[in-house]
Amino acid sequence: MNLSFLRDRSFLRDRSFLKEMLVIAVPISFQQLINASLNMIDVIMVGQLGEASIAALGLSNQLFFVFILLMFGTTSGMAIFTAQFWGKQEIEPIRKVLGMSIAVTSLIALLFTIAAVFFPHIVLGFYTNDTEVIDIGSQYLRIVGFSYIPVAIATSYIAVLRSIQLVRLTVVATVSALVFKTILGYMLIFGIWIFPPLGVRGAAIGTASGWTLELILLIGLVYSQRTPLAAKTLRTFISFDMPFFTRVLRTALPAMANELFWSLGITTYNAIYAHIGTDSIAAININATMEELGFVVFMGLGNACAVMVGNRIGAGKKDEAYETVRRVIILSVSAAWIVGAIVVLSRDAVVSLYDLSPNGILNVRMLMLMMACTLWIRMFNFSTFIGALRAGGDTRFALVMEICSIWLIGVPAAYFAAFVLRLPVYYVYLFVILEEIAKAFVSAWRFRSRKWIHDLVNE
Repeated sequence: MNLSFLRDRSFLRDRSFLKEMLVIAVPISFQQLINASLNMIDVIMVGQLGEASIAALGLSNQLFFVFILLMFGTTSGMAIFTAQFWGKQEIEPIRKVLGMSIAVTSLIALLFTIAAVFFPHIVLGFYTNDTEVIDIGSQYLRIVGFSYIPVAIATSYIAVLRSIQLVRLTVVATVSALVFKTILGYMLIFGIWIFPPLGVRGAAIGTASGWTLELILLIGLVYSQRTPLAAKTLRTFISFDMPFFTRVLRTALPAMANELFWSLGITTYNAIYAHIGTDSIAAININATMEELGFVVFMGLGNACAVMVGNRIGAGKKDEAYETVRRVIILSVSAAWIVGAIVVLSRDAVVSLYDLSPNGILNVRMLMLMMACTLWIRMFNFSTFIGALRAGGDTRFALVMEICSIWLIGVPAAYFAAFVLRLPVYYVYLFVILEEIAKAFVSAWRFRSRKWIHDLVNE
């Protein structure tokens, strides 16, 4: 993998570029930081109920994980168009794309709601045979499943607001909802004030209430601030014609399929981890909260890159789009080494927060070490994937690359390490990273070729 194109760092003196990037990246990173921090608090609170409850919460959230990634794939695929239309300063098509996004994501959300509310035992049975974990997790899913449709609509608004550089509104709505969710969850889990102690069910009620509040706040802010999305009539969102809808779907569907196959791969990894043992999946869930915290900076950089690239392609500035990605890759990889060092140094503090067995403590410490050492590879891939391939409309190539890396390399490697070699969970996790290494070579080649740059709104 030839990375010589990353050596030039003179852009660090380009104040206009850095300012534009930070205006988008900082609010998104702050939003992600609050989200990750409060999710970690949720896991810590539930963690006081024991490893079975940690495992149940983690496995229950696997359904939400697949769902939210489908939402991300669908909305980000459509936001490719809204970012490019914003570059041309055309408002009406942006509203139409938002309407398409809400319609498609709500339909998907309905299917996931049915699975969570009516068939939770079947869903959880895919991951574990532990009846206690399944029973606890089913209580959680039956409640939180009712929030999936509000989440779908909110995700559509968030993607479009980011693409037109109105990130602050999404931060206000999401952070407010997360704080509310955490406070309500705390009171319901432990029976604070007038509430009875509901355990995992309390966490579910808090989560469902928080996500519903997020949608209410988003719509309120969109109209009170008179944003470009504040259409006067509902007809504005549904007045798109079928040729335009088909054109948008041709780009969005590969992105949606990409996230589906990727999320199914990740959830298969978790099924493999869970079959190693309850203490293994509990450790994976704790490590996942630290990964989410570690990704805070990179979520901001990656999403800022995607918006800037889309705006530049829409404005016909393809060379600037390429240079934007190159710069963000350098920043992301450099930051990954710093974050990795912080993760290694914080391992003792993290394990002290949970009620874990000695083997569970070992698993968490080793998983955090593995994660820290490989973070830079994953951030290189994230920057090229989200900032270049996805933002540039190269969704079909991204889909093929993702399917091949996970299902031809990652899943077989995890299965071989867990069930043939019978390695501890942290070494199985390391085997999974093989797919990231393979992906890095392919994504670097594709980025340098510039074949990922597709002008979708000037054709």
